[in-house]
Amino acid sequence: MPSTRRDFVRRAGWSALAATGLSSTITTIGCRAEQAPAEAEAVVAAAPWFRISLAEWSLHRALNNGELTNLDFITEARQTYGVEGVEYVNVFFMDRARDQDYLEEMRTRCDGEGVESVLIMCDGEGRLGDPDDGARGTAVLNHVKWLEAAAFLGCHAIRVNAASEGTWEEQSALAADGLHQLAVHGEEHGLDVLVENHGGLSSNGAWLAETIGRGDHARLGTLPDFGNFRIAEGDMYDIYQGVEELMPMARAVSAKSHDFDADGNETAKDYRRLLELVRDAGYRGWVGIEYEGTIAPEPEGIMATKRLLENVRTELAAGA
Repeated sequence: MPSTRRDFVRRAGWSALAATGLSSTITTIGCRAEQAPAEAEAVVAAAPWFRISLAEWSLHRALNNGELTNLDFITEARQTYGVEGVEYVNVFFMDRARDQDYLEEMRTRCDGEGVESVLIMCDGEGRLGDPDDGARGTAVLNHVKWLEAAAFLGCHAIRVNAASEGTWEEQSALAADGLHQLAVHGEEHGLDVLVENHGGLSSNGAWLAETIGRGDHARLGTLPDFGNFRIAEGDMYDIYQGVEELMPMARAVSAKSHDFDADGNETAKDYRRLLELVRDAGYRGWVGIEYEGTIAPEPEGIMATKRLLENVRTELAAGA
């Protein structure tokens, strides 16, 4: 792992923002709850109301230019950015989904770093809402290997897309069919299938919420992304409305970020308002850093996002 990247973060004074070890705290609670229930309850009450993970896409430039590998990402996430969980992107190990030696190495690195594998974001495997029955079925089967890999790594879900074509109704019906089929496979592996607002009608919160409901499977849910509400050129969906519509079905959250002002706030999104929507929906899972900006270097953007999440998490904790 390049020392310059870690040195950059340390020079900026952000390495002190390392996570507090909630996973080990939870393990301790499990061991001691019968002996000291009051103490266990106190620790749970003091735990953050969401945990912070790092989406691999935050480092896509470093990964694409060969500065990092998918395996490096695991070590980098913990040692440089101090997060407890990692969210993989399948395109960075596209040919390794069924490579057991490689997946074992990923799992070994996570165990060694004390990092939890949260989910795999899946792209490039076909349209789950394809109008052609055969192509849609193939897309479903293409995703199964990622369910298998996610189960092996200890993830709780995979993230997929709901791409289709046609009218509102046609796309909803087609995507719901493909998603239901995949959720059946997810059930076999004990995993959730989560759909992100990711362009087209999937970036319309009302459409995606309707489609998830139509998919009608307990393993089907959403992954609201704070930034992906562009339906088409010149057609943006309200991000706050979209997050509010998707949160009732959310089992992961992506804190997309691009740029920050002098006070550390995201310039285009009100993180306090967004995280209030997350909190008020009763969500208590992972919130993933997904820095996608181009003005600040990736390390700087990741740490700025992490600091903002931690600050707002503390501010909103009283009402959690």
